[in-house]
Amino acid sequence: MTLPLAAFLAANAASILVEIAEAKGSTPREQGTFMLVSSSAIWGTIGGGQFEYMAIDNARAILAGSGAAVMDIPLGPEIGQCCGGRTKLVFTVVTSGVAVDLQTRMRRDEDTRPEIYLFGCGHVGLALARALVPLPFAVTVIETRAEALEGLPLEVSARLTAMPEAHVAEIAPGGAAVILTHDHALDFLIAERALSRGDLAYVGMIGSATKRATFANWLQRQTENRDTSSAMISRLTLPVGSFSADGSVKDKRPAVIAALVAAELLHRVPAGHPVEEGVPARSSV
Repeated sequence: MTLPLAAFLAANAASILVEIAEAKGSTPREQGTFMLVSSSAIWGTIGGGQFEYMAIDNARAILAGSGAAVMDIPLGPEIGQCCGGRTKLVFTVVTSGVAVDLQTRMRRDEDTRPEIYLFGCGHVGLALARALVPLPFAVTVIETRAEALEGLPLEVSARLTAMPEAHVAEIAPGGAAVILTHDHALDFLIAERALSRGDLAYVGMIGSATKRATFANWLQRQTENRDTSSAMISRLTLPVGSFSADGSVKDKRPAVIAALVAAELLHRVPAGHPVEEGVPARSSV
């Protein structure tokens, strides 16, 4: 398990910051990616492979009194990689000031992560919460049942509430609502609130084509306007996990559904890019 950055820095007073200063062409990671290397531990990754081994060796050479401050590495067959790009690495001794800067960067990154609200924490909800932990999202689970919140990862926020639909208003623009409750009537109420907003990147509901049709009829009765309800339905992803557009993945185990929904969210909820009002779902069938 990866230590939090602060814990790594506390346990490894002598360490080297390895940062991608330039990335040209096809590279494993983008400019600004960094890792930390001490004599016995590593935090993060700049892309793996021989390229990363070279960086680790150089960082440890610096700790031992030699090594280079800059490496310009072509990612070609000579190092056993075929990316074809070129990466410039900069190596910096981690001082107290560097450590503070790194933690500030991490907090800034966390503060700008899109909010993913999971409504319901049954088998699929729990599997999805766990699947999203290592991804660049801020995850919150909304539940009416206290026992259902047991087993959630510490990194996930949990809210026990009698009115899940009231929490839809909390989601920041550009975020997502994934609706997975144990009650179809509650699912519909939450979805109606979420779709009414128009500024969420993703609104998804677990279910089937039949449930989608049932919800569409219910929503039309609620709005009393076919055009309004049709526009709202166009922004709904139901069933969730339909990222596999050809329907080739038939496995319905919670962990499999969670993996598909996680991929869908990565595709539809890019960090730092709130959607404009009224943007339809890419796939909602």
